This record gives sequence, structure tokens and C-alpha cells, in this order.
Amino acid sequence: MARGTVLIADDDTAIRTVLNQALARAGYAPRATGNAATLWRWVSQGEGDVVITDVVMPDENAFDLIPRMKKLRPDLPIIVMSAQNTLMTALTAAEKGAYEYLPKPFDLSEVVAVVGRALSEPGRKRPASGAEVDGEDLPLIGRSPAMQEIYRILARLTQTDLTVMITGESGTGKELVARVLHDFGKRRQGPFVPINMAAIPRELIESELFGHEKGAFTGAQTRTPGRFEQAEGGTLFLDEIGDMPLEAQTRLLRVLQQGEYTTVGGRTPIKTNVRIVAATHRDLKSQIQQGLFREDLFYRLNVVPLRLPPLRERVEDIGDLVRHFLRLAGREGLGQKSIETGAIERLKAHPWPGNVRELENVVRRLVALHPQETLTLQIVEQELAGSEPPPNSGGSADEGDLTEAVERYLTRYFASFGNELPPPGLYDRIIRDVEKPLLSAALAATRGNQIRAAELLGLNRNTLRARIRDLNIRVLRTVEG
Repeated sequence: MARGTVLIADDDTAIRTVLNQALARAGYAPRATGNAATLWRWVSQGEGDVVITDVVMPDENAFDLIPRMKKLRPDLPIIVMSAQNTLMTALTAAEKGAYEYLPKPFDLSEVVAVVGRALSEPGRKRPASGAEVDGEDLPLIGRSPAMQEIYRILARLTQTDLTVMITGESGTGKELVARVLHDFGKRRQGPFVPINMAAIPRELIESELFGHEKGAFTGAQTRTPGRFEQAEGGTLFLDEIGDMPLEAQTRLLRVLQQGEYTTVGGRTPIKTNVRIVAATHRDLKSQIQQGLFREDLFYRLNVVPLRLPPLRERVEDIGDLVRHFLRLAGREGLGQKSIETGAIERLKAHPWPGNVRELENVVRRLVALHPQETLTLQIVEQELAGSEPPPNSGGSADEGDLTEAVERYLTRYFASFGNELPPPGLYDRIIRDVEKPLLSAALAATRGNQIRAAELLGLNRNTLRARIRDLNIRVLRTVEG
């Protein structure tokens, strides 16, 4: 006896054939059609235990048909397949009430497994999000397998209030994902409130999160609401959670456990109703081992882990990303540009340590600085060469160590401010304390060769000479000839 009847709708004969064979071998009774009208007739007659349907069919779009099927048979699981593998497709499938979304090309064993789950969970329905989906303005772009999995997870998570922990390297789009969870979720009518833990002085984090009462500390002239209060009914995005100090972690944990908090200087508990989405580029498990992050807080935040892939793991998305950024630049008045295929291939070969953010910055520079209507391979080569560190030119052996030395110097310099705000006249102090020593170090490393020093610093040689003159830097030896 068959395990259940599966109705298949796809205008591709090959896909219908392979699905028929795979499902029959798994013990199901498949019925296949190439149009939406036949599928609707079967469903309206009460046939089928689960539906597998393509989105685009000759006579009707499945997204128009699904609401009618769900209204007639609310408990019928509908699995959506599509070659239009975008975030919009996944979100629309969830919004229409589909049981699952599968991008093409799909894995047959996964299809069979999804059918099995659908039949073993009768009555499982996804509530519609009600959010309008605009494919042109979606924040996440890409058709790679890695992004397809992200889309599928997001389509599920937008229908829940589960706490999500987003991990990934800098520039991979963690805040964009958090905004998708909010903008297409149940709390979209509420506020989206982000807070970056790394950008707030340690002693102010608790006040920023929970607010403070008048007179709670020196300078607290009025009662000030915190981010929890501002995010009430919406989503609170805790960015760079790995940089939160331990004392603030302890207080955050109590809020997550008890669902209430008190302001700094306050005594009355305040109930909170927010969805928490956290993000970090750090390895929190390693920080736990070092005693820098609370293990109990980690498990409270890591209810649903979501790792964003670096751009080097999804290079096939670079073409779509570049064209998307070109459209955005055109809207901003920077000019409409196209790009050669060879130029796209060159961009795919770049390592992109800064990930999607770095790619977007490069595209914006290309549009702004080059008047040509078409961005060529030569233009892209020129831009990428200018953005990479200059190679060691064979000069002083100290040149290769200059960057590391400068980083150490800057670290010590900014650490000198402690927890205080930078002093007045900061720019003048940077000129005095940073720029002059930096130029002097570059000249010393190149033994006075101003051409190589300018290359090392990424400056025009005339600019370097002007700064040497203006800052009264003594050049001990000049070998330019």
C-alpha cells in the first residue's frame, strides 16, 4: 500500500519524470501534470496528500494558486520549487503558507525526505507574514547553494519569535539579516533597534541597554529610556555581542531569564516584550573557554544559530551582487553603468577579505571615478591594484614590518585615552602624534626614498613632499636622484 499520494506540477517533463521515479521508489503514489489547471482540479476533488509545485507554470503562477488551495484544504502540505532562487521567492513561499521551499536544482533525497516530514506532521501550517515583498529592494542577493540555505532558514524564522545568533566575518551582512528577520516577521509593525556593543564605552553599556533614572550617576539630568524600552514590541539587535563586558552579560542574562529589568538607579521592575537577535564575528566558544563570555548567556542567545558565509565561499554570487550595487549607484545619481563579463570574472578572482561590504565599496568607487558607461576588465584591474597593499619593492628590510609597527603605534596611541572621550582638538593631535611619526617611519624604512615611501603610504609623491615641508620633517637621506 502506498505511503501517500503526491501531486506534482511542473512544466518540465524531465523534472516530472525524475520526481515520479524517486517518489515511487520511496513507496509513494505520485501523479504529475504540466499545468496549474489540472493541479487545481485534483486538489478541489480532494485528491493528494501532499503537493509539489513549481512557481512558474504556463497557465498560472503557483503563488496565485496556493491561497486558493490553502483556503479549500488548509491542512494540505504544499512544497514549492523554483529556479528563481532569490530571498523573495523563499519569503513569498512562506507568506503564502507553503510547507517548504526547495530551490532548483534540488537533491532528490532531500525532496523525498521533505515529503516524508510533511506527511508525518499533518496540520502544520505557516502563518502568513503579511509583509509585502519587493524583489528589487531585498537586502540579500545571491543564488549560490550557501545563500539558498540562508533564505530557507530566514523564511522559517520570520514566522517565529525565536532568539537568533548570527555569526560571520565582518562585512558579510549580519545586520541586513537581522533586518530581514524583523521587516518580514510578526513584529514588523514594531521598532527595529540596533546597538553595537563594540562602539559603546564599557561603563555606559548598562545605561544604553536599560536606561537610567534622573540622578543615577553624575551627568544624569533626566530619566532616559534604554534600548530595551525603545524596542518594546519589536526587535532588539545586539551587534558584536562578543564585545559585551561580563558585568553587563550578567544583567542581560537575568533579563532573558525573567523577562523584566530595572533601569540604572531604578527599583521598579519593567516587563519587556522584545525579540532578541544577536550577532558577532568572534568565536564565542573560544571566549567562553577564556572566561570572557558567559556560557549560560551563550545558550540563551544561541537558540537558532545562523552562520553567514564569507564572500569567498559564494563567489558565484559576485555577478549578481555587482549588478545590484550598480543599480543602487544609478538610483543615487552616480550614473547608470554596465560591466563586462571579463571584469566580473576578475572580481571573482579577488580574495575579498572585507566580504560583501568591500565589494560594494569597490563598485561605488568604480562608478564614481570612471566616466565610461561600461566598466571594463582594464578599469577593474586598475581599481583592484590600487586597493591592494603595495608589494615589497626590495628596499630596506624594515619596509615589510612597517605596517605592523604602525598598527602597534596606533594601538598604544588610542589606548592612551583610556575610557575618556578624545580630547578637544583631536585632529591637530593626530597630525602631531600620528601623521608626522608615520611619515618619518616610512622615510626611514625606505632610507629617504620619497618615491617608495609615497607608494608604501598610498600617497601621491607631490602630496608626500608637501606634507614633509608643512610638518618640517627632516629627510636624512634622499636617493631619488
